[in-house]
Amino acid sequence: MSTTPPEQTAAEVVVVDYGLGNLRSVTRGLERAGAGVTISEDPDTFADADGIVLPGVGAFREGMDNAGPYRKALAEAADRGQPIFGICLGMQMLLGSSEEAEHAGEGDVEGLNFIPGTNVRFDVDRKVPHMGWNELDVQRDHPLVEGVDGEYAYFVHSYYADPDDDHAVVATTDYGVDFPAVIANDEGTVFGTQFHPEKSGETGLQILRNFVDLCAE
Repeated sequence: MSTTPPEQTAAEVVVVDYGLGNLRSVTRGLERAGAGVTISEDPDTFADADGIVLPGVGAFREGMDNAGPYRKALAEAADRGQPIFGICLGMQMLLGSSEEAEHAGEGDVEGLNFIPGTNVRFDVDRKVPHMGWNELDVQRDHPLVEGVDGEYAYFVHSYYADPDDDHAVVATTDYGVDFPAVIANDEGTVFGTQFHPEKSGETGLQILRNFVDLCAE
C-alpha cells in the first residue's frame, strides 16, 4: 500500500479546532489519504467542505463545552448529509450523553445526539484506560470500514459508546466486553471511530482513505 501523498486532492475537509483535537496528526493523516485540509475555528467554513472531522482528546464535559459554538453548524451539516467523522472523544460527542460527567460529579452533559445513546465506563477486570492495539470486527457494511475487517487499530479510552440502536454499531472490538469501535447514524453520513486512525498505521490510513473517498462522492 503506497504511503505517498497524491498529487491532487480528492476532497476538501475541514478539521474542527475546538481546542481539544490532535490536529497535527489528524491533518497529516488526512493529507496522506488524499484530502485537502483546512483547520478551522469558524463554523461558517463547514458548509463549503466536502466533509467535516471532529477530533478529540480529553473529557466529555470539556469537549461539549468547547464545541458549544459549533452545535448549530454541525447539526446543519448533518441535516445536509455532509459526512461528519468523529474521532475518539469526537466520536463519543456524537452521542446524546456520557457517564463520564456523572462520574466526575459534573451532572448531566448533553452531547450532539446525532446517534442516540450514551457513553459508559468499562466495567471489566481489565486495566482502564484501554490502551493499545486491538482487532476490528466489522459487523455490517459501511464505506468507512472497507478493507479493515480483522485488522488492528490503536485505542486510548476509558469510556465507550452504547448506542440505543444496535444497527448504529458498524464494527466492534473485544476488551473483556465487545464494545463499538465504529458507529454510524441510519443515513451513514455521521460516523465515528473510538480508535485513533491517525495513530493506527496502514489500517488507519485505509480508514482515512475510505473517508476521503466518501467525501469525494
